[in-house]
Amino acid sequence: MTKSPKYWNKAKKYLSKKDKTMKNLIKSYKSPTEKILTSRKDIFFSLCKSIIGQQISVAAAESVFLKFKKKCNNRINAKTVSKIRFSQLKACGLSRQKVLGIKSLSKQFLDKSFKPKSISYMNDEEAIIYLSKLRQIGRWSAEMILLFTYNRSNIWPVQDIGLLRAISKNYNKSYLPPKKFVELLQKKFSPYCSVATWYLWRSIDPEPIQY
Repeated sequence: MTKSPKYWNKAKKYLSKKDKTMKNLIKSYKSPTEKILTSRKDIFFSLCKSIIGQQISVAAAESVFLKFKKKCNNRINAKTVSKIRFSQLKACGLSRQKVLGIKSLSKQFLDKSFKPKSISYMNDEEAIIYLSKLRQIGRWSAEMILLFTYNRSNIWPVQDIGLLRAISKNYNKSYLPPKKFVELLQKKFSPYCSVATWYLWRSIDPEPIQY
């Protein structure tokens, strides 16, 4: 893991001035042991974890991921995954589609048809579109990669159930919160939507998912 993003403290001050609810959330998680957004800087690892976690509970995803990690002998990279048989990956608890997605991912990394370094030169929307071309990676997964792996500062994942639940809870809105209100918050929190998202997640789950 690396240190928190350079913009983190600046973002906290900015968000605290912009929104009273956000100011209170930031104060609530100000302890010395505060677990802030960090990154492994390992996109293959993160993409695999993202695929594994799709449409299953956090607990189930962690269980499957640990089996997958063990099958990779704790070396989650394209070369290792390419050598693991389809049936062995499926035995970890992965669906057929997820195995196909992970296998396709390893192939594209090895033949260099997918170039992760190019993402650094793209804006957020361009990067989301590029990542979404990968098998089993949709917009939500792409946003998680930009937030957790690349630590982009302004990601506002409106398809994320946790974020929507947190908005409803903290702003006394019905669930689902009105689309216009979610858009209003996005405008208010830019260019630090990622930090706002993280604090909103913390309000409903003390251990946000790390990809």
